Amino acid sequence: MIPRKLEFTKSKALQRKSHALIPGGTHTYAKGDDQYPEQAPGFICRGEGSHVWDVDGNEFIEYGMGLRSVTLGHAYQPVMQAAIRQMGCGNNFTRPAPIEVEAAEMLLGLLPGADMVKFAKNGSDVTTAAIKLARAYTGRNLVAVCADHPFFSVDDWFIGSTPMAAGIPQTIRSATVKFRYNDLASIEALFAQYPDQIACLIMEAETSEPPAAGFLQGVKQLCHAHGALFVLDEIITGFRWHNGGAQHCYEIVPDLSTFGKALGNGFSVAALAGKREIMELGGLGHKRERVFLLSTTYGAETFTLAAAMATMRVYQQEPVIEHLHRQGRKLMAGINQAIVANQLEEYFQVFGRPCNLVYATRDQDRQRSQPFRTLFLQETIKRGLLMPSLVVSYAHSDADIQQTIDAIGDALVVYRKALDEGIETYLVGRPVAPVFRTYN
Repeated sequence: MIPRKLEFTKSKALQRKSHALIPGGTHTYAKGDDQYPEQAPGFICRGEGSHVWDVDGNEFIEYGMGLRSVTLGHAYQPVMQAAIRQMGCGNNFTRPAPIEVEAAEMLLGLLPGADMVKFAKNGSDVTTAAIKLARAYTGRNLVAVCADHPFFSVDDWFIGSTPMAAGIPQTIRSATVKFRYNDLASIEALFAQYPDQIACLIMEAETSEPPAAGFLQGVKQLCHAHGALFVLDEIITGFRWHNGGAQHCYEIVPDLSTFGKALGNGFSVAALAGKREIMELGGLGHKRERVFLLSTTYGAETFTLAAAMATMRVYQQEPVIEHLHRQGRKLMAGINQAIVANQLEEYFQVFGRPCNLVYATRDQDRQRSQPFRTLFLQETIKRGLLMPSLVVSYAHSDADIQQTIDAIGDALVVYRKALDEGIETYLVGRPVAPVFRTYN
């Protein structure tokens, strides 16, 4: 595949303006300019299915899909039309709207282990609400988070545990402790180190590595044995692993679970679901201290709930999950062939569940490398791909997958040359940087 000569004139001009008006030039760190090569589309103005167009008119097959939130495809019409119809009736009222009850009933129908649900706008809203509920329910302060999982919330209880903790008091930072994935001993050690102090443990069921046999069940048993709650973050896994989430796949019923991302196909909707005796602390049917649980002006905006219901309906009626896994397997197999062809087995890897693949870039010393990640992004962008990850959607066709495999194969030829001859010969500009860093 011959690389395209792309122009980013309008993007570059808009980037200069955006940095003068918006800290970091964007409202989401993962979308920032420091996450992409210098020769990259700066602003996307339109999407349809699995394809997007930037402000300069360049077209790309996308594999970020709205940070994994657009599972059906951009501008998916059944979802768009449902939202538009609801907008015509008004989108926010002084009292609850019937759709709040309808959406709650539909979601809980997919989660047999949950009794009640509260909707919100962002994943961070609901994970933080889960932490607050757990602390109120147990009367404890500490939160245990999985050190191997990248993100749980924008709020202080989690960000304080990252290298980007400026502005967060030490007392809050010290209230979050960490354990390792697939390591029950590390969890036992935490409970031993902080007896009767840990309110809950929060983790994803799976990111790039699957849980070991019995691990999730062991985590839940340890939590309950020590009086803590087990919280499962399904912001990514929900409606991507299975319609019932990763908890269905691994036959585990958490005390609380959180959903977002694919729940609304890109619309801003998230959910906290859980057991009645815990969730009801945010309600009116108890005599304990009241918990201020997810009371937001826009939390149950009617058109977003209509979008969520339409999205869930598609999952129920069409083979969305099967398509994600099938296309992911095809993509992985094709890329692995290209890896072998270029003798890159120790330098470029694809891993994760087929519906949610990621890749690792390594340098000559086989160490994780941001410069080589930048080179790979640079070369795939030249060939019509926008792929910070390898996330497929229901809209990714066989033709998309084959074009992607061909383009990645050509990009890996350049990767091989850069390993042999030096990356400075091929990389244009500075490398990308991790989001969580203490200094710029």
